[in-house]
Amino acid sequence: MSNRTIDQRTADLPPQVATTPLWSPKADTIENSNLTSFIQFLQSRFDHLPFSCPARDYEALHKWSVTNKAEFWSAVWDFHEVKGNYNSKHILSDSAKMPGARWFEGATLNFAENLLQGNENDLALIATDETGSSQSLTYGELRENVAALRSALQKSGVCSGDRVAGFLPNSSYAVIAMLATASLGAIWSSCSPDFGLQGVIDRFGQIQPKVLIGTNGYRYNGKLIDTTERVRAISDELPSLQQLVVVPFVPENETAPLPESALTWSAYIENQRAELEFTPMPFSAPLYIMYSSGTTGVPKCIVHSAGGTLLQHLKELSLHADLKPNDRMFYYTTCGWMMWNWLISALAVKATVVLYDGSPFYPDGNAMMDLAETHRLTIFGSSAKYFSALEKGGFKPKDSHDFSALKSILSTGSPLSHESFDYIYRDIKADICLSSISGGTDIISCFALGNTVLPVYRGELQCIGLGMDVHFYDDEGNPVTNGRGELICRSPFPSMPVGFWNDSEGKKYHDAYFSRFENTWAHGDFGETIIHGQIEAEDPPYQRSVVIHGRSDAVLNPGGVRIGTAEIYRQVEKVEAVLESIAVGQKWLDDVRVILFVRLRDGIHLDDALTAQIKSTIRQNTTPRHVPAKVIEVADIPRTISGKIVELAVRNIIHGEEVKNKDALANPEALDLFSDRPELKT
Repeated sequence: MSNRTIDQRTADLPPQVATTPLWSPKADTIENSNLTSFIQFLQSRFDHLPFSCPARDYEALHKWSVTNKAEFWSAVWDFHEVKGNYNSKHILSDSAKMPGARWFEGATLNFAENLLQGNENDLALIATDETGSSQSLTYGELRENVAALRSALQKSGVCSGDRVAGFLPNSSYAVIAMLATASLGAIWSSCSPDFGLQGVIDRFGQIQPKVLIGTNGYRYNGKLIDTTERVRAISDELPSLQQLVVVPFVPENETAPLPESALTWSAYIENQRAELEFTPMPFSAPLYIMYSSGTTGVPKCIVHSAGGTLLQHLKELSLHADLKPNDRMFYYTTCGWMMWNWLISALAVKATVVLYDGSPFYPDGNAMMDLAETHRLTIFGSSAKYFSALEKGGFKPKDSHDFSALKSILSTGSPLSHESFDYIYRDIKADICLSSISGGTDIISCFALGNTVLPVYRGELQCIGLGMDVHFYDDEGNPVTNGRGELICRSPFPSMPVGFWNDSEGKKYHDAYFSRFENTWAHGDFGETIIHGQIEAEDPPYQRSVVIHGRSDAVLNPGGVRIGTAEIYRQVEKVEAVLESIAVGQKWLDDVRVILFVRLRDGIHLDDALTAQIKSTIRQNTTPRHVPAKVIEVADIPRTISGKIVELAVRNIIHGEEVKNKDALANPEALDLFSDRPELKT
């Protein structure tokens, strides 16, 4: 191939997209990276590899990883010294089938065993909350606690394949419960206690757990929320339940009495002194049951395997995030979001996991930044909305905090805006690898994510994940090489779900991901690749990054032109008066028009001047088709429990259609603000 310079852009892409990086890694960062060590490991195993430097040759490494899947994934296993056994002749069978490909047939491992290999006195967990309290566990103490709960679960009849459910805050108890469940080869599933009663029953009712571990309450934003009656009602709706265990996070005299059949955590594990053992399980044995958001019906129960989850998380945490033993990793999450599962896998790298339960803005916007400084975090993660809210609040943490230990910031949940990239580098830390990542509950991992050996470009995800055969297709299933399309994956990867629970024929699973394009995973994201540098040149290195423009099912289509909602949100973020917004398409006169709802700062109301400013900002930086036909003020915007705004639910409401599962929302009452709006009738 000729040595040619490429810097691809679609014709209507805003001109502000940068072609120079915001940050580039130093030579010693590249030299000391896990990815460099991994390449050296590959070179010792295979001859004539087309790569040697991860910064210069990442695209060659990526191409090799998807072309030589068996060799790549077995190398991930061996490089990370996974505890278990596999047959090198049976790494991938039926590799041309999706679904249907089989990974590591005959292999055995135990997920919990691989997360509990840290040195006895090294710190495994730091659990904090908004009251300022903190609890630490070494790896030795964590193993002792897991052993005690494992023994108690065994006495409750839990064995391989049984389900244990957690209705818990983000705490050490949740981690211990998950690891004890996994040590038995049983299946863990969790919801955070801010889920409503029906939302929990819609989830746990489908999987029928044998043991439920719940909380009597939790604190959020300085308030005490008593969940005792909810736990009682949940247990009453689960006929399979053998034991209810309650963790008294709140003093029992401050909440309703526990159900008579319940045991407190301390009573349940009392006198349990068994040695910690691990049940060997097949690679594809179910480990987690996770759930779709459920805003369009009863949530799908997505089953993830022990082996696939472990290998994928090791690859992402070690090779992409460059997580090392004794690093301190934090992600703001709850037990109801897949980022919790992803975070806890940092234990497999022998790192320290830092947990936080409560509001990220209690008592003020410095709460998470204080945590990063106090615990000397090396990797800090949160949602794109969090960073936007920090900026809107006028916070400049670099002026008040010491982030000398911090080497990476991660963001997910929605596309991180270009302006948030600017804010983080300007007001949090300049010398930092900022990695916007994108994947989801469906794959319990990422398709596109960060890489500490590659430059960071404004508004872009640094690379496609190793081993992930990601491309973008148009509506007819043709590859898009210079433009936007549907994010797809053309070949199998280990963290594909085992299937859906109670879907014995696999129809729901097939229809969810494989019905649109034959033998191809369609993820439901709308985006594109951006290419920087020179193919087959050393300076600058060739880099293929990714831009996500929003969910495919929320894409706007005025005049037949597809527009990602993130493109509009990015511009609205620039308007100081607007705190957040949501854009949907309204059917209108045989077409679709864009409607933008905005939540404004206290004391500000939408008038003609502000409406004109919003429209002008969008028009100047995008195209006329992006400009909303209507801008409407609302007091609140509905979102899921994990904080994602729900464009489909709002679209249904403005068309008079039913939102089938409001219990999946954190603030379902907000939907009423969008119903019967007179502005939408003209």
